[in-house]
Formats: sequence, structure tokens, C-alpha cells
Amino acid sequence: MVRPTKTFLGVGTTRSKVIKVYGLSFFVLFIAFIVSIPDASSGAIKNTKKSAEISTEAKAENIADIFNANEKPPVQKSEEESTSAETRMTGPQNNAARSARQYLSMQGFSREGLIRQLSSEAGDGYKVSDATVAVDSLNIDWNREAMRSAKQYLDMQGFSCKGLIRQLSSGAGENFTVSQAMYGAREAGACQ
Repeated sequence: MVRPTKTFLGVGTTRSKVIKVYGLSFFVLFIAFIVSIPDASSGAIKNTKKSAEISTEAKAENIADIFNANEKPPVQKSEEESTSAETRMTGPQNNAARSARQYLSMQGFSREGLIRQLSSEAGDGYKVSDATVAVDSLNIDWNREAMRSAKQYLDMQGFSCKGLIRQLSSGAGENFTVSQAMYGAREAGACQ
């Protein structure tokens, strides 16, 4: 009959020493893991604070843009100006412009709504500044976009002329300027 020996693997190391070494190794790794957890959570807190700051910055920019948009008519750019502006844009700005074109092919957007969609974490997550440059580089007829959006609303449900204008120009709605919303509602047939 073979009796178990006190040595492990025949090199003079006892089982109890091996268990102690593995146990100590596990304990050290466990402590290292525990120590690293606060660093990860503080990074998450920093990221949360950073996203809150970006969100606040975006809201401030959007409010300022709304007031500025009401004061000046939309500027239409020629195809040459649009193309040359795109060549001077950064990679993220070009990507945001491409995303903006895709969104516009699906539905009507206001300038503010499109910037919000591109810069939203639920949307594409671009920086507000990159989204703004991208949207402003495109040759977009915002009155036409207001009309498209108005038609989409009317296809879903009935609106009075005033209610549709309010929906299109509301900050909680589409964020078109009042004049764009009036044009869109009138051209969509809500204001006859």
C-alpha cells in the first residue's frame, strides 16, 4: 500500500506550504481588487459630473441659439460653400454632418433639434460644438424642414393651427423658430 508523503511533487515542498502560498496570493489579489474599486467609482463620479457640465453647457448654448435664431433669418449656403466648409472640418465634425444628413433623410428637424439629437447621449453623443459646426455646414432649408415636421405631426394626429405652431416652436417640441413653425403649419395645411 502506498502511503501519502508530506512532500508535494517530490521537491520537498509540503502541501501546507503550497496552500499557504496560494492562499496568500489570493488574499493579495483580493486586496488589490478591493483597493481598485474606489478609483473606478470616483472615475464614474467624475464622468457623471463632466456629463452634467456638458449638459448644462448644451442647454445654455441652445437657449442662446434660440434667441439668436429668432433675431436673424436663416442663411442659405451654396453647394460650393458647403463643400469647402466640409473639407475644413475635423473628423468628428464630418461624421456629425454625415449623421445629420441621415437624420434629415428620415424626418424633419429644426436646427436646434438636430444639434440636440447629434449631441445627446441618447443620440450620437457628439460634442455640442462639433454638432453645431456640422449642422451649420449643411445647406438646409429650415422652412422646408418645419413643413416636413408639421406634416408628420398631422399624419399622427389632428392639430389646430395654433396648437401645431406651438408644438413646432416649443422647446419641449421641435424647437423651430416661430416664423419657421408658422410657415410649416401653413404649408402642411393646418392653417387654411
